Amino acid sequence: VQLVESGGGLVQAGGSLRLSCAASGRTSSTYAMGWFRQAPGKEREFVAARKWNTGIIYYADSVRGRFTFSGDNAENTVYLEMNSLKPEDTAVYYCALARSPRSSMYYAGLYDYWGQGTLVTVSS
Repeated sequence: VQLVESGGGLVQAGGSLRLSCAASGRTSSTYAMGWFRQAPGKEREFVAARKWNTGIIYYADSVRGRFTFSGDNAENTVYLEMNSLKPEDTAVYYCALARSPRSSMYYAGLYDYWGQGTLVTVSS
């Protein structure tokens, strides 16, 4: 499985960006797809994720109401619409795919495959 993110960039506080993640390869047994982020000097943290069979979406408290996770099963593509961006949202954003429910949706260890990341910089 390969995951390729796009859509990062520089935006002013209060602005919006839309990230995309295209999955290719053996994606038929997807359990969940998610977005994580890692700011300089900090650990990777959960942003949002979706269980593929139920469509249930989970959000981190820090982004709920501002970010929207969406996906297109047919195209194996997921998106992260980010609105009302804050400087503290600055990070490298990673797309991830999990094959089985062996851990919490919020835990990076659940996910088997990761994209290369895309940088989001929010200026104040």
